Amino acid sequence: MNNYRLTIQYDGTGYAGWQIQENAKTIQGTISDSVNTILREEINLIGSGRTDSGVHALGQVANFRCENKIDVYHFQHSLNSVLPEDISVIKIEKVSELFNSRFDAKQRTYLYLFSKIKSPFYYKYSVHKKNLDIKSLNKLSMDFLGKKDFSSFCKKKGNIENKVCEVKQVTFRETKIFYLFFISADRFLHGMVRAIIGTMLKAMNEKGGNDYIKKIIDDKSREAAGDSVPAKGLFLYRVDY
Repeated sequence: MNNYRLTIQYDGTGYAGWQIQENAKTIQGTISDSVNTILREEINLIGSGRTDSGVHALGQVANFRCENKIDVYHFQHSLNSVLPEDISVIKIEKVSELFNSRFDAKQRTYLYLFSKIKSPFYYKYSVHKKNLDIKSLNKLSMDFLGKKDFSSFCKKKGNIENKVCEVKQVTFRETKIFYLFFISADRFLHGMVRAIIGTMLKAMNEKGGNDYIKKIIDDKSREAAGDSVPAKGLFLYRVDY
């Protein structure tokens, strides 16, 4: 059996997230249908993670297995020619039959964009926000590092029992036009990144100290945390193996 790894970029604005759902347009479903059409073979497309509705990706990774060996260069060209403009496969490579894009991933990194200026060109992919206290936010971010129960930052409708994730990096950076937030972890819960950012902004605005974040984590209750920031500024940035 041949196994192929895809690196994918997409604008998630018009999609109900990555995962295939009934009566909804999804990234996984759109790519799977396109691959099936070209190969004339039903494939199972496995993603490294499930991005939520409206979330984008700069470096989503997926893989599929098929009976026939394919020419990756020509297949990539064919696939991109039938995919819509808001999805692009930027790399395809043949990998070990044992490779699994979800279970072999060691770390996933998300990026969130805030734009300092109101611009029609940034509107779809960032949230307009001025005067963020980067020093204060980076100090607050330290309490998210390590292996912790992130129940307070998970959507309540999620049915995953294990809410423990190991966060390896959390940082805010600043450029002339943007505030950039990066977070890396071994895994993420449904809605976790957006809830963490919203909670940090609330703590900054209310001048909450580090005990404020610690208490929310210890409460293990979604009601304790802040509101989630909008999905449009969030990108799956990179997956490491």
